Amino acid sequence: MKAQGWYRDPYLVHEDRYFSDGQPTKLVRDGDAEAYDPPPPGQPKLELVGVPESPDSFNSNELRRADDLSAGPARYDRTNAFWAALDSVVIYGPIP
Repeated sequence: MKAQGWYRDPYLVHEDRYFSDGQPTKLVRDGDAEAYDPPPPGQPKLELVGVPESPDSFNSNELRRADDLSAGPARYDRTNAFWAALDSVVIYGPIP
């Protein structure tokens, strides 16, 4: 299985580095700050160590389509959407 997700930065430049399809990417993070920094040339200095997910991290299993009525009534209300759009035009003006 190829590395996918956040791992401790094996190049020892940042705290964590994102891997996609087994390859290091330029997406890095230090604490809560995310940035871009391409991986240095050469082999990593350490083996990959996964970063445990925090309890409040994004969970794609909680997503559902807007037109999926199996989980109850749709939350989208056409009337409310219309009035919200009209309010934004009144406040901010029409799109040029």
